[in-house]
Amino acid sequence: MGHLTGGKEEAYQALAERLSRFPVGVVINSILMEILKLLYTENEAAAGSKFPIRPRPLAEIAELTGMTVDKTSAVLNGMADKGLVVDIPRKGTTYYMLSPVVVGFFEYSMMRADGANIRELSSLYEQYFHDQDAAKEIFGSDTKMFRTLVYERYIPELVWTEVLDYEKAEVVIRESGGGGLSICACRHKNYHLGKPCRYPMEDICTSLGRPAEWLLRRGFARKASVDDLLKNLERSYKLGLVLTSDNVIDEPAFICHCCGCCCGPLQAISCNHIHSVQPSSFIPQINPDTCLSCDNCVDACHINALKASESAEPVLDRETCIGCGVCASICPSEALQMVKRDEIYTPPQHKVAQLINIAVERNRF
Repeated sequence: MGHLTGGKEEAYQALAERLSRFPVGVVINSILMEILKLLYTENEAAAGSKFPIRPRPLAEIAELTGMTVDKTSAVLNGMADKGLVVDIPRKGTTYYMLSPVVVGFFEYSMMRADGANIRELSSLYEQYFHDQDAAKEIFGSDTKMFRTLVYERYIPELVWTEVLDYEKAEVVIRESGGGGLSICACRHKNYHLGKPCRYPMEDICTSLGRPAEWLLRRGFARKASVDDLLKNLERSYKLGLVLTSDNVIDEPAFICHCCGCCCGPLQAISCNHIHSVQPSSFIPQINPDTCLSCDNCVDACHINALKASESAEPVLDRETCIGCGVCASICPSEALQMVKRDEIYTPPQHKVAQLINIAVERNRF
């Protein structure tokens, strides 16, 4: 197969520039370029650089790349196997979409137990996501990619009727009809950095409904029933993991089961001081009369939003708190309850609305 026109460096530079035009783009630096060279062949980089923003059928991609349809199909199929492209069957035609970095080829490249250059990739991802400018680009938009799902069982009964279905993890899972379970990309990355996590790495990252179909078809996840997903959810409640979801109302694509030591979005909060996750509509309220000052909640908080106090109950940083409810779940005296925030957030209705919001905010629409 002949190379597409242009030299090797030009192909990777053009790909980086194309990735930067996504609503959630990239910061082009030397670390990103090394990542791209490990993931993409020169032909794949050149093809990826030609992709339009919206999913397009094979024939149109072939015309844009200047390759034959057969050669384009072979290149795109190889890219889809690596998670660099998402192929979407629709009404007898397959549409192709270039994967962004997040949620995209970072997760897909780390969702398999092994792979070429995986240790080197893990190190490069770690450096890239801790770069302040890159973290701000990925996580810093006003409309967030991720939103927090509150531990609804720690909401007082009088407030329970105010909890909307899309705020309830169990309802989100039941309405999805099932999906897939896969490796946690963030914990897998840290494992290859010599920092294994005490929380589960395999069969935990949850993909839902129709958005899960591609992950299942390409082998990035194993099929899971609603009951499987609910058991996984219950395990995370017991472990005290933060639940984050796709920041949309209709057909969220995923639920992540996050820890502060590995999770990219949570580390963007604690390390980069970026509001990376949309908080839930709830926030913990501490009852000083029943608080034991045991500091269990302080230790359990994955983003250091609770600070110990020598003379009284812990102090809550309301600006940092994302309203997950992990602190309430660990309190032995039930001194914490999740109560409604003063301002209630409504997510974008669907994925297209979410991405349009981000694109408008960044003047990329």
